[in-house]
Amino acid sequence: MLRVFFHSWPLLTGVMLLMVGNGVQGSLLGIRGTLEAFNTLQLSVVMSAYFLGFLIGSRLAPGMIRRVGHVRVFAALASLISAVLVLFPMLVDWQVWALMRVMIGFAFSGIYITSESWLNNTATNETRGQALSLYMIVQMLGIVASQALLAAGDPFGYDMFLIPSVLVSLAFLPLLLADTPAPTFDSTARLGFRDLFHISPLGCVGMLISGGVFSAMFGMAAVWGTLSLFSVGQIALFTSFLYVGGLLAQYPIGRMSDRMDRRKITLWLSVAALIVLTVAAIFKLPFWAYLAVAAVLGGVTYPMYSLLIAYTNDFLSKEQMAAASAGMIFLNGFGAIFGPLVTGWLMGVVGTRGFFLFMAVLYAIQIGYTIWRMTKRAAPSHTGGFRGVAPTASTLATVAVLESAPDLGPSPEPAKG
Repeated sequence: MLRVFFHSWPLLTGVMLLMVGNGVQGSLLGIRGTLEAFNTLQLSVVMSAYFLGFLIGSRLAPGMIRRVGHVRVFAALASLISAVLVLFPMLVDWQVWALMRVMIGFAFSGIYITSESWLNNTATNETRGQALSLYMIVQMLGIVASQALLAAGDPFGYDMFLIPSVLVSLAFLPLLLADTPAPTFDSTARLGFRDLFHISPLGCVGMLISGGVFSAMFGMAAVWGTLSLFSVGQIALFTSFLYVGGLLAQYPIGRMSDRMDRRKITLWLSVAALIVLTVAAIFKLPFWAYLAVAAVLGGVTYPMYSLLIAYTNDFLSKEQMAAASAGMIFLNGFGAIFGPLVTGWLMGVVGTRGFFLFMAVLYAIQIGYTIWRMTKRAAPSHTGGFRGVAPTASTLATVAVLESAPDLGPSPEPAKG
């Protein structure tokens, strides 16, 4: 693992700086927007706009890279992000912020695809799994570090918007100066959503739900914390616990899912999330208890994404994984657009408890649908190895991670619905 890190450290360092910059602006806008008297519905539109841009970028960026190359796409998107980040405190209007968040989401999506394809190109078949696992860990560490930076700054100042711009600009130094050839970027085959749903109904429905939970959780956490009158440091700590919970739970949940019916793991995780979210929605808890809620929620939501992809791939051949992953990621991104919107509306109706209530409802739906699907289909006789995949990963990284997972049995039988 250390040898892989030393070989790929320029790319991994750049990715970490990117995640620090992105993590700061994501939480900062929620806090600053609340202090600027934006209402929860307006803030939910601002938060959702990022995921809309991210979804658009995931569809358009590969074509941009094929036409003009990695370096030009890097330079263009880096310039866009740096410019937009410093404009936020100058143009304090929720509609303008929403438009800029679309641009930020679009740019970061393209940047992730570019950096992931570059990282994938530097790895060998023997080290690809380790390299991409390091990539996912670095993403998590970058987000956690961003919350520490947020806690040390003033959300009403200009510096906290300037710092992410500088970090994003610095991130491209190691990436663009790395002595590795620019990788080729091939088209990804498409698998129709009807065919994908036929292969794995639970995977498709679960991905829509997972996208809604993920975007509500990370998009609206800072808004919830500000409305709950927590300090900036407390909000940053709460957000950090979401990621730390996901980081710690990813490996043990993956090991369990390789040894038993993945649907049972999905069901148990959803029940655990529903319990803690219901408690948080009904009762006013001390801050330390909210940290425990955050750890459990992150520990469920982050591995759930990987779990649903792994379950769907249990019914696929290796050749089908790229097309299926593209469809699953699109479903997750589509669900993510609505997470902050519904959460913001609900918080406007019932208050801050709406933050937890919306996610509780989604996990209740997940529980009901999982139980129903378990009565309709037996567990697959073959399971591929589980690999942790970040919800922000592109199709390229997702497929590369999953293809590096060991097979645990014979090839799967063709799916029969």
